[in-house]
Amino acid sequence: MHKILISLPDQLAKRMKAAIPERGRSMVIASLLEAEIAKREKKLYECALAVENDADLNADMEAWDLTIEDGLHNDKPKQ
Repeated sequence: MHKILISLPDQLAKRMKAAIPERGRSMVIASLLEAEIAKREKKLYECALAVENDADLNADMEAWDLTIEDGLHNDKPKQ
């Protein structure tokens, strides 16, 4: 378990204190953070999936695959 110091606008902090019992605040904040993180992770996943399924981009990447080892051969010139 980690303790984290956060800052809230005064009005929001007052509303939180009035609406959420002191012993339940961490659980409520953790739940809200979990939901927000899950939402953002889903968006990132969907973005990555769209990139992965982009036919034009994949065709371009296949063309670039031909250059993967350009300049990496350790061929010594014949003397």
